[in-house]
Order: sequence, then C-alpha cells, then structure tokens
Amino acid sequence: MEYRLATYNDIDNVLELHKKYHIDTIKPEDKADGFITTLLNTELLKELIDQDGLVIAINNKLVVGFVMSASWEYCSKWPMFQYMIGKLGELEYLGQKLTTYNSYQYGPVCIDKKFRGTGVLEGLFEYARIIMNRKYPILVTFVNKMNPRSVSAHTKKLKLDIITEFEYNNKSYLELVYDTSKEFKNS
Repeated sequence: MEYRLATYNDIDNVLELHKKYHIDTIKPEDKADGFITTLLNTELLKELIDQDGLVIAINNKLVVGFVMSASWEYCSKWPMFQYMIGKLGELEYLGQKLTTYNSYQYGPVCIDKKFRGTGVLEGLFEYARIIMNRKYPILVTFVNKMNPRSVSAHTKKLKLDIITEFEYNNKSYLELVYDTSKEFKNS
C-alpha cells in the first residue's frame, strides 16, 4: 500500500470513492458498514490539495482510501464545521483551550470496503498526522453516533479521546481529539 499526498490527477478517483460511500449515494446495504457525510467536489478538493490536506491510499494504481485534514478556515464552508468552530473555545485538551490556531479538522476518512480492516485506516491516519503536526498540536474530528463502525474505528483502533458529545440537525455526534505529537502505533 502506498500513502501520499493527493495531486490534481487523483481528483476523479477520489470523487468516485467519495460517491460510493457518501450518505446520499451509498447503497442501502452498505450503510451499516460506514458512510461519510461531508460533500466534496472538484473545486473543494483542489483547494484542499493546495494546502497539503488530502492524503490517499493507493493499491495497484487505484485510490482505495482518502482522508481530509484541514484548517478550520477551510472547513468553515460547511455549516456543521461552523457550528464546531463556535464551540471550540468551550473545550480543553492537553491543558489548553481549543482554538482555530492550535487544532484542525480531521476527516472525513473513506476506505473502500474491500480494504477495511487491513491497516489502511491506520496508514492514512499516521501519514496525515505527520503532515498536520507541522502546524497543529491537536486533531479534532466528529463521528455520527449512527455510524458504529466509524465510532469503533476512531476510538478503539486509532485511540482518539472523546472530548464531548453534541447534537446538530437532530443527529447525535461524538467529538474526538488526538495529540498530534504522539506517533500512532498499532497495538
């Protein structure tokens, strides 16, 4: 498996994988195995790539996974992230209040069903963590509580800490954090 920053040449393949597992387009029988809710398009991905915020997993020249890692400024395009930005100052981690300067948004992460449970999540996470640690000491993300596979992957596999729970648009979410100075080690 190869992990690397995405380029413009990868956008079509990333969007194809995104469409396969997005909440609006996923096959009903696949929904129980996980889904993503953030809607991406070509322009958003170009901007993300320009900021070194899109890490991909490649297997036999195919994109089989991706993760977005971005500043809160980038994420502020989406109402959900605007809500989270507004609540950052109410949260503390590593002895400091969360801000748009000391934290970033990790996710969504999307992995082709055939490659789940094979270490791709951990590989994407660690590659993105190394890049983002250059700018931010704290990773912040959220998981829809109706997505138990993602909850388990983030809390048990990646060992992210749950910092709070919140409601948004009549849905329940967990907000999670991670110290980006900590090398991720699979145990």
